[in-house]
Amino acid sequence: MPRYRDAGLFLTLAAVWGAAFVAIKAGLGTPTAPGGFFETPVLFAAFRFDVAGVVMLAYAVWAVDDPVPRSARQWLAVAVGAVFVIAGYHALLFVGETDPAVTSAAAAVIVGLNPVLTTGFSRLLLPGRRLEPAGVAGLAAGVVGVAVLAEPDPSNLLAGGVVAKLLVFAAVTAFALGSVVTERLDSNLETETLEAWAMLGGAAALHVAAYGLGERTAAVAWDAGAVWSLAFLAVVASGLGFLIYFRLLERLGSVEINLVSYVVPPFAALVGWLLLGERPTTATAVGFFCIVVGFALLKRRAVATELGLADRHPE
Repeated sequence: MPRYRDAGLFLTLAAVWGAAFVAIKAGLGTPTAPGGFFETPVLFAAFRFDVAGVVMLAYAVWAVDDPVPRSARQWLAVAVGAVFVIAGYHALLFVGETDPAVTSAAAAVIVGLNPVLTTGFSRLLLPGRRLEPAGVAGLAAGVVGVAVLAEPDPSNLLAGGVVAKLLVFAAVTAFALGSVVTERLDSNLETETLEAWAMLGGAAALHVAAYGLGERTAAVAWDAGAVWSLAFLAVVASGLGFLIYFRLLERLGSVEINLVSYVVPPFAALVGWLLLGERPTTATAVGFFCIVVGFALLKRRAVATELGLADRHPE
């Protein structure tokens, strides 16, 4: 059945993207564990989409009738995906995860704000969308969750990974905006074609950004962790993950598909604990709770319908 098929794809995407946060952390390395792309995080993201873009373009050539965008509207959709969903999101995320204070689980929880932000942007940019008082409260709860996760120290706002966590917040903001604008454009472009060209365009933008930041290939320490991390991120998290994402975006819409962000953190926490020995903090748990409350307020009708409560408790 289509419903269970989409549910299976949804959980697969959550597992793959949850593991991706850990793969990013492992591939970057840390100051105390030299290796990987610690000094070149944006270049790491660029290499990821160099590989993923080529793989997906080859798949698009095989899978669809016309693997090249034709209209100006289709190329605009590709550009939005390249700039916001690929380049903007991943550059900011990778830089944010270079800070040891940002665990895989913490990054995943901040990214969990995605559905909240997506709903807000939908209210502004998509016709026929309304944000009622409960929805406003949901947005506020999500923002509180990010503030709790950042754990700001008033005496030193640059300590404790605050700036790095805010970079992750900026990353998810770019992703949410890109998703909504892509939906609004309604370019009628095949999923595989959109994904492939957005990845290639995003990779080019990331290379330009990396060069501007002074990141060079010579600074990369190609250890085993970097190689395996890049392979997983390029083929599994990017190729398979974004193929599922864009397919579900087409079927479910930007608000519904971005709810995957609420299922990703448990996978990220589990894999991070098993492979990197990361232990989620109390702030991570409280922040996640606040963001889930925000989701519950925003999607209260859908939740009530699923629980069979919609008729008994109409809103």
